[in-house]
Amino acid sequence: MEQKLYGKLGGEEAIAKVVDYFYHELVLKDETVNQFFKDTDMEKQIRHQSKFISFALGGPNQYSGKSMAKAHEGMNLQPEHFNAIAKHLHDALAHFGVSEPDIDQALTKVASLRDDIIYK
Repeated sequence: MEQKLYGKLGGEEAIAKVVDYFYHELVLKDETVNQFFKDTDMEKQIRHQSKFISFALGGPNQYSGKSMAKAHEGMNLQPEHFNAIAKHLHDALAHFGVSEPDIDQALTKVASLRDDIIYK
């Protein structure tokens, strides 16, 4: 059986480091998408996103937030916003030494959420 990405990447602690880097070093410095986070409690966002990504990668279900469609409602995110976030996730995972095949697997999971995120 294929090892779950969650364990392969190092579990919740490792994913939390990736998510922290993802936001602080990439997303919040990108003028394409940083405006969506200007009024966001980033520490809460990072904790929340770490749980969501952990679950999406096969970890325990600790995610109790809104559905993706509900969470992005009224934001009118466009494909370029989604693509920028996906690129930043790729780069954050690569920064922590995750292999390209594993990054592709993670991004495939993220891409499955696209229709629940854009144009809402």
